[in-house]
Amino acid sequence: MELKTIKKTAKELEIEITDENETILNPITEVLLQNSDVEYASYMSDHPESKNRRLLLRVKKGKPEEILLKAVKQLENEVKNFTKTIQDKTKNKK
Repeated sequence: MELKTIKKTAKELEIEITDENETILNPITEVLLQNSDVEYASYMSDHPESKNRRLLLRVKKGKPEEILLKAVKQLENEVKNFTKTIQDKTKNKK
């Protein structure tokens, strides 16, 4: 995965992501949209077969890069909790 900043202002961040698809960008966007400080969050690509995607983020308050990092950390924690739950359920079945 390669990240390239396309646009960065006090309230907006646009990042180009290479070699990733909706599998990671959709959950990130959904978590961003749940944040009340986020005005707009979306991702797009020029073509479905393109390896490049763009993540767009506009915030009402706060720094967009900090809000993005917070969303990624939240997803990371959700995946860890999900993994632990599955491991616990698997152990209990044995």
